[in-house]
Amino acid sequence: MRVDRVQLLNFKCYGDADLTLERGVTVVHGVNGSGKSTLLEAVFFALYGSKALDDRTLDDVITTGEEEAAVELWFTHDDREYHVERRLKLRGDRAATTKCVLETPTATIEGARDVRREVTQLLRMDAEAFVNCAYVRQGEVNKLIHASPSDRQDMIDDLLQLGALEDYRERASEARLGVKTVLDGQREVLEDLEKQVAEKEAQDLHDRLNDLESRRAELTEEIGNYEAQREQAEETLETAREVLERHEETREEIADLETEIEELRAKIEETERDREDASDEIGERRERREALADERADLLADIDLEAADPDEADVRDRIAELEARDEDLGDELQEVTVTIETGTEEVERLREAADDLEAEAESAREEAAELAERIDADEEAIADREAKLDALADDIEAARDRFDDAPIAFGEAEAHLADLEADREELTAAINDVTADIRAAENAIEEGERLLEEGKCPECGQPVAESPHVDVPEDKRTELADLEDRREELAAERDALDERLERAETLCEAEREVERLEDNRENVSQLLAEKREALTDRRDQRDALCEEADDLEAEAEEKRAAAEEREAEVADARSVLGELNTERGEIKAEIETLERAAEVADERAALADEIERLCERRQDWAEINEERRETLSEKRDRKRELESEFDEDRVETAREDEEKAAAYIERVDEKLEALEADRDAVQGQIGGVEEKLEELERLRERRERLEERCNRLESLYEEAEALQTTYGELRTELRQRNVETLERLLNETFDLVYQNDSYAAIDLDGDYRLTVYQKDGEALEPEQLSGGERALFNLSLRCAIYRLLAEGVEGTAPMPPLILDEPTVFLDSGHVTQLVSLVESMRDLGVEQIVVVSHDEELVGAADSLVRVEKDATSNRSRLERGEPPESALLASD
Repeated sequence: MRVDRVQLLNFKCYGDADLTLERGVTVVHGVNGSGKSTLLEAVFFALYGSKALDDRTLDDVITTGEEEAAVELWFTHDDREYHVERRLKLRGDRAATTKCVLETPTATIEGARDVRREVTQLLRMDAEAFVNCAYVRQGEVNKLIHASPSDRQDMIDDLLQLGALEDYRERASEARLGVKTVLDGQREVLEDLEKQVAEKEAQDLHDRLNDLESRRAELTEEIGNYEAQREQAEETLETAREVLERHEETREEIADLETEIEELRAKIEETERDREDASDEIGERRERREALADERADLLADIDLEAADPDEADVRDRIAELEARDEDLGDELQEVTVTIETGTEEVERLREAADDLEAEAESAREEAAELAERIDADEEAIADREAKLDALADDIEAARDRFDDAPIAFGEAEAHLADLEADREELTAAINDVTADIRAAENAIEEGERLLEEGKCPECGQPVAESPHVDVPEDKRTELADLEDRREELAAERDALDERLERAETLCEAEREVERLEDNRENVSQLLAEKREALTDRRDQRDALCEEADDLEAEAEEKRAAAEEREAEVADARSVLGELNTERGEIKAEIETLERAAEVADERAALADEIERLCERRQDWAEINEERRETLSEKRDRKRELESEFDEDRVETAREDEEKAAAYIERVDEKLEALEADRDAVQGQIGGVEEKLEELERLRERRERLEERCNRLESLYEEAEALQTTYGELRTELRQRNVETLERLLNETFDLVYQNDSYAAIDLDGDYRLTVYQKDGEALEPEQLSGGERALFNLSLRCAIYRLLAEGVEGTAPMPPLILDEPTVFLDSGHVTQLVSLVESMRDLGVEQIVVVSHDEELVGAADSLVRVEKDATSNRSRLERGEPPESALLASD
């Protein structure tokens, strides 16, 4: 495996970083605290996520003050390229993973757990195994030495995949114990079943079943005999009851015939009365029909019909003719009504429109009068503004006149003032400098005079008692006088310059005054133009309003004339309306008379139908009574026949047979009930015995199944026990092989980096206990070595484990890069040289990529490629810079 590239965004101390790693040895160099180790932690985090953070949380990963962080890692494994990306984001006070994607050559895997599981399977090591083998983190150089033998054994077994065999052995042991528990439970159940089978076999269930079945057969036969005798008794009882029932039916039939005969006689009498009533009703209806005929003749006498004796069709035709005329009159009436309503509305509308037009004309004249007043006011305002423009022009000319005797032209005052202010600042600075020089000269003269008073030379400070001629140097006094003259000259120049500045400020004020006045003039001119334009518009608007008022008044007169014409038309329409209503009244009266005549004809026809119906009913009732009389005669004959068939002796015999048969059946039923109860009891006993036999059979079958299950469990127990032993022996054998190989590789690696005469060999026993033997044969624990020797010893052990894993998989699962984070912490300069030898040996043994993080310069010289890490003191952010390793690199490629 090879790390190709890592890219960081807001990861701890890195704001934005992108690093490409090459084959060979890469040294990440920088001062302590610059962020070197963070670069390796980012690689570890990209592979394993939160499992790489130890006791820290995702919140610690994001750069302080930022909301998001990202790590991307590109790596090659087994000549296939992979890319993993993790993104974090603060949500409140907690950080969460927003994206975790691993892109493989064949698929894309999403989710932190799935990505970590895939990386673990790919590298054949989880995060803990990674730091125990390939990634020696800062401060953990001596981790394997300081670990207890059991912890060291667990670490190395996990790396060598022996922990899985122990897991399998423990699972086999747990399975064996589980099978044993189930087997013991099944055996207890089997013993209980055997006891139950023995108890039920001792009850002689089959003999009991045979006895009960024989008793049931005897009871069934006895019940059959009694049931046959009971059937004979029931036949006798049924025959007797049939005779008695027939006798009762005959008596009931005679009674019914008497009732029916009486009812028929009553109905015949009632029907005869109905026939008489119908004759009376026929007479009344005939009289009513004659009266209606007279009424119809009277109604039609006043109606002008063409036929002398009009029939119903003539009446209906006349009614239709009158209705058609009435409908036509109604249409005309509606049209006239509409004309009147429309005309009335139009007259009102025309008069309202005339009033509105006159009001609008009045409003227009009032608005025109208001505009005339405003026009007068506008003309006065225009005259005032024209006078104001003339005054502004005079003021502008007066302000410009100030530049007639000025040293500059109009428009140059601001620049001139700026130049003068700059000159004054320079003069002020020069005066300040000269004043400082004056104070320095005065201080020097005062110091010289003080030294003279003390009897010392004012120049060198030596005693001058023997040199009374010594005095303060004259050049200092001359220099002071020149400086004071120079300051006076500069002050005079500044005073003159101040006068010019006042003049310049006056000119600037004049320029600003001109600018302000010109702005006012422009504003007044614009307002004057707008006022003149508004005045023209108002005059046009006034004239238009006067013209509009004249037009509105003329239109109002036209509408009033039209309203009067329309009102005359409405009066004519009202006269026509009266005539139409009169004619419609006459037609309505005639139609009502004709409709009554038609109703009378309908009533006469209805009376004729009723008369005919009553005559038919009288005939029907006569026929019905004739049929009833025949039925009455038949029923009287049947009654006499039934009375002749009545036999009292036969009825009495039937009653005696009924009583005897009923008493016998009652006795037989009691006997049968007792016998059936006995048979049911026997049947219940038979069912209980059969149920016990079935239960016995089920117990035997269950016993057989349990015996088979126990046999299978015993076989499974033996297999689990054998499997547990096999896993244990295989783990012991593989551990011994790996211990021997690891011991050999450890001695080879230690000899390469520690070439002296102090130590003879290193021993690694089966429990991973380490012992160092000196040349004189004395055995030492690794903890007894010096700090540097102990660190080299541990690095040698790490490298030996790395070699063992690489050789064991034979290239099928290429190892990750060998990563050493600050391995020189416990090493002096001599041991650092030996560390360089160790790194060189691992490179020579075929480790494709080695990454060393260190601030040691000797390791820098041993790099194939160099990455420098620096931290900005202002932003506290780290940055990467690729450097060139020295030409004398110990590990440079051949």
